[in-house]
Amino acid sequence: MEILSYNFAPLSRDVNLRLELVLKSSNSRHSKLNFRKNKCTKIHSKCGSLRLCNLDQSLFVKKLSNQGSSSSLNILQGFRNVESKVLSGGYDGYVIGAEDDARDISEKGESGTKVVIPNLPDESDSESIAPVSSCFWEWKPKFNVHYEKAGCENVNSPKVLFLPGFGVGSFHYEKQLKDLGRDFRVCAIDFLGQGMSLPVEDPTPSSSEGGDTSERKDHAWGFGDETKPWASDLVYSIDLWRDQVQYFIEQVIGEPVYIVGNSLGGFVALYVAACCPHLVKGVTLLNATPFWGFLPNPIRSPRLAKVFPWAGTFPLPSIVRKLTELIWQKVSDPRSIAEVLKQVYADHSTNVDKVFSRILEITQHPAAAASFASIMFAPQGKLSFREALLRSHMNNVPICLMYGKEDPWVRPVWGLQVKRRVPEAPYYEISPAGHCPHDEVPEVVNYLLRGWIKNLETQGSVSLPLLDDGENENALCNIDRDLEFVRDGSRKSVRVRFFGSKFSLWETIISYIRFLFGKS
Repeated sequence: MEILSYNFAPLSRDVNLRLELVLKSSNSRHSKLNFRKNKCTKIHSKCGSLRLCNLDQSLFVKKLSNQGSSSSLNILQGFRNVESKVLSGGYDGYVIGAEDDARDISEKGESGTKVVIPNLPDESDSESIAPVSSCFWEWKPKFNVHYEKAGCENVNSPKVLFLPGFGVGSFHYEKQLKDLGRDFRVCAIDFLGQGMSLPVEDPTPSSSEGGDTSERKDHAWGFGDETKPWASDLVYSIDLWRDQVQYFIEQVIGEPVYIVGNSLGGFVALYVAACCPHLVKGVTLLNATPFWGFLPNPIRSPRLAKVFPWAGTFPLPSIVRKLTELIWQKVSDPRSIAEVLKQVYADHSTNVDKVFSRILEITQHPAAAASFASIMFAPQGKLSFREALLRSHMNNVPICLMYGKEDPWVRPVWGLQVKRRVPEAPYYEISPAGHCPHDEVPEVVNYLLRGWIKNLETQGSVSLPLLDDGENENALCNIDRDLEFVRDGSRKSVRVRFFGSKFSLWETIISYIRFLFGKS
């Protein structure tokens, strides 16, 4: 059995593969290696991953040619175990080949290929995770914006801004900040009216006297009769959040960024890119909601907007107050929150205790109910999702799509429609994963984000995630990969389907049928 030893110079985040080998025989040049689950490993020097593909029951080593790398041949047979580890720097390892009649591990579009990706850093080891700081920025008087940041020491690295979905906040990106903060300068923001960016004082204090005033102040801000000057024009709308993100990039971040948005955050990310392309290096959509707001925008539809006498401003009309109180009792009920999380997370083994606690904490803020009412009745944005997408595309803003396949709200058809309008955008469909893939399978999302950003930063010299080095022509095709990682001591596998630029609905249907029958 021949094993090719090799060494590559560091390119990005590299992999150290250590094989504990047992020398049994050197008599035969092609000695069989028999074991229960035989796999062939291929190492990606640029992506920081190991690729494995299923082979026949017998493995043979095949001579491989690596240009620009030193190699030596050893006659070895058998091995005890394989250990993979992500490091900064170069790596050494061994590539085990297959019989000549076995499938080549670099076969284009190999659907049976498995990729071992890095695990999340061990939180019990404080040195292995990026420390996260909690900060506040006063955008305008009384408009205090909460955000979290990590990786400030990575002075020459790109900056990445994470935008949350509705009802959550920067805490929903904790797994990205602690992991990606080791490589990039990252931050996550809370939209005004949500998370920890809720107002610090009552925008409409009650005019009544007595104990009822204290009760309202403690438990129901925003239900008063008169609005304070700072909140006279306040509406928690998508236009407000677009402005908030724009000024946050200009005044706090200070340079163009990559924006990653989940659900509502994806819409806002596109909106910012459409209006301020000079501030955005690229946009990643994580199950982005394709619409927001029920009432017409007064600028787009001034006559229709006049039909609705109230559009999310303070104070709330009396009928809206009563309606909000009824709805809020249901929305803020812990059982309702738990049920929603059960819907949007496809893998129910995912630990959502921390997310549940943080959402529940937000609902207990005295301004939460009135803010919810303002959000629900706020007008639509000046740009629709489709208009923001087309304008971002016209502005040459790179777009990447990462969608959980089992999302019950933003179903795959919405992501495929985005892909159809921007065919050159890489599209990664993740399964099993629901509406929040970044929290449900952070290992996968972090791996894909790292690779996509490196692909852009190197102007394509680093291949897109899941594509082999020099295989960028594969970006035209559809590819299936099984991504494997370890979480809490257990190995997990997630299927990721890459849709190339030659995307068509018919191809997608055929590919899906093949996938169902295991022939893709």
